[in-house]
Amino acid sequence: MPTFSSKPFPTSSSTNHLGARYRRLLKAHPFALFGLPMVLLMLGGSFVLTPATAVRYEKYDRKTHALDSKQALGLGRLREGARARGKGDIREEYWRLAGQEGRLDDWEPKRVQRLPGEPDGTFE
Repeated sequence: MPTFSSKPFPTSSSTNHLGARYRRLLKAHPFALFGLPMVLLMLGGSFVLTPATAVRYEKYDRKTHALDSKQALGLGRLREGARARGKGDIREEYWRLAGQEGRLDDWEPKRVQRLPGEPDGTFE
């Protein structure tokens, strides 16, 4: 019995293996066997992921949707003397304060009482 087998070790240069054939053809046609499958994979992935992304944004839109005018009027109303739950609308607050124009015209500035010995900031 010989020390080494008489059957030669298969190397990558043997032509009957799929990997060796692919490497040989890759040298001859690099774009067709590497670039084109990569481009097709990117385009296909884009078309597959587009509906998934749309579902994600639709779910977000259902949570935060714009209110129509009837729904907006119902928000921020006073309920039994206390503010309704949730944040109020800044535009509604502006119009509420703007309705108090007459009250804002007749006010007088009053000085704050100072502690004894503290300068009050007036010139005598």
